[in-house]
Amino acid sequence: MPIQKTISPIDGSVYVERSQADAAAIESALFHAVTAQKMWRNTSLAEREAICTKAVEYFLLHADEIGTELTWQMGRPIRYTANEIRRGFQERAKYMISVAGKALADVEVEALSGFKRFIRRDPLGVVFVVAPWNYPYLTSVNSVIPAIMAGNAVILKHAQQTPLCAERYAAAFEYAGLPAGVFQYLHLSHEQVAEVIGDSRIDYVAFTGSVEGGHAIQEAINKRFIVGGLELGGKDPAYVRADADLADAVENLVDGAFFNSGQSCCGIERIYVHEDIYDKFVKGFIALTKTYVLGDPFNPETTLGPMVRTSAATFTQKQIDQAVAQGAKAMIDPDLFPANKPGTPYLAPQVLIDVNHSMGVMTEESFGPVVGIMSVKNDEEAIRLMNDSQYGLTASVWTKDLDAAMQIGEKIETGTFFMNRCDYLDPALAWTGVKNSGRGCTLSVIAYESLTRPKSFHMKVPVR
Repeated sequence: MPIQKTISPIDGSVYVERSQADAAAIESALFHAVTAQKMWRNTSLAEREAICTKAVEYFLLHADEIGTELTWQMGRPIRYTANEIRRGFQERAKYMISVAGKALADVEVEALSGFKRFIRRDPLGVVFVVAPWNYPYLTSVNSVIPAIMAGNAVILKHAQQTPLCAERYAAAFEYAGLPAGVFQYLHLSHEQVAEVIGDSRIDYVAFTGSVEGGHAIQEAINKRFIVGGLELGGKDPAYVRADADLADAVENLVDGAFFNSGQSCCGIERIYVHEDIYDKFVKGFIALTKTYVLGDPFNPETTLGPMVRTSAATFTQKQIDQAVAQGAKAMIDPDLFPANKPGTPYLAPQVLIDVNHSMGVMTEESFGPVVGIMSVKNDEEAIRLMNDSQYGLTASVWTKDLDAAMQIGEKIETGTFFMNRCDYLDPALAWTGVKNSGRGCTLSVIAYESLTRPKSFHMKVPVR
C-alpha cells in the first residue's frame, strides 16, 4: 500500500506516516457505513445529541495535545492551535447540536379535513467529507457533526497534511459510544477520492478546498445523481469608510490578513480605504504589521509560523514580486523578520500599496501573508472594486453608519457580509459562497437541508 508522509513545515521532518487505504479497506468502510446508518437513522435525537456532545467533550479534554499535533502538522503557532478546539470548534459543534431539533422537525402544512399531511426530513445515507489542512477541525466540524445529528453515517477523508485530525475524530466518537460504522475515516489519494465518490453507496459529498479541487470533485459527482457542497477559495475584500473607527479597523484587518499566515479562505486579501483616511490607515496598518513575530511556532512569542510548505511561500512571494514589477510598492522590509528565508516555508508579512486590479495579487487568491491596499473616492468605487472578482465568500465594511453598511451590503456579491468584523463564522448564520467560492451551505439551521431529503406524507384518514 502507498505510504503518505506528512512533512512538517517547521523543520522539514517527517512527522506522520500513514498507509493509504487499499480496495479492501475502502469496500469495508462503505459496507459498514451503509449497514450502520440503517440502524443509526432510527435512533432518537436525544441519543444523537448525547453522543455528539460527549464527542465534543473528548476534544476539549485533549485540546492541548491536539494543538501540539496541529502545530507540527501545519505550522500554526502553538499559542493559537488549541484555541481552534476550545473556541471555534466547540462553538460550532454545540450550536449545530442545539438547533438539530428545530432543523429536523417535521414541516407542518395547512390543515385539510380528512387528511394528515406533513413533510419529514430523512437522512441522506452516507456523507463523504473531504476536509482541508488550514483549519482542519473548523472546516470538518461544519459537516461531520450535523451529518451525524441528521442520522447519516460519515466517512471522513482529511488532507494528507493533517491525517491525525481524522484519527482524533475516530477517538472522540469511540469515547462517546457512537455505534461502530457510523463514523469512519480513510487515508486516500486524489484518485481514490474520485473512486469513492463514484460509488453508489455515497449519497452526499462535503468538500472544502481549492477551486481546482472543487472542479475535480464536481467532475466525479457529475457521473452520479447526487449533489455536493463545495466551499472553495476566496479573495475577500474590506472597505474602510471615512467614518470608520480607525484604530479598530487597523487592529482587526491586520489580524484578518495575517492570522494563520494568511492561509484562510475568508482571510482579508485586499483592502479599499476612503481617500480621506487612506494615509493614516496605511501608516497604522504597517506599524502594527511590524510588531508581528515570525519564527519557531513552538516559541510562545511567535505570532507568524511557517506556511504549510515551501511551494506555498514561493507562490506568495512570486505574487509580491510581480506586483512590485508592475508598479506596486512593498512597505515591509523582510529584513525586519530574521526568520524570513527564501526557499523555506518561512515568509515575512507584506503590505503593498499603489496596487490595482491588473495585478494578480489583487485578483488571484494568495493564501499567504500579503495584502494590497487601495485608495477609493467613495462607496460606489469601493463597491465596484469589491465585486470585481471571480470569488464571493465574505466581504466587510468598516463604518459607524449602519444604514450605509446595509446599503453597501445589499450590493456586494458575497456569501457573508460583515460590518466592523471579519474572518469569523457565526454558526447561527449560513456559511456559503457565490461565484467561484462555491455552492451549498454549512452551519445554521439551513445546513440541515443539504444533509437530509424531504419526504412527504399524504394520508387520507378513513371516516369512522
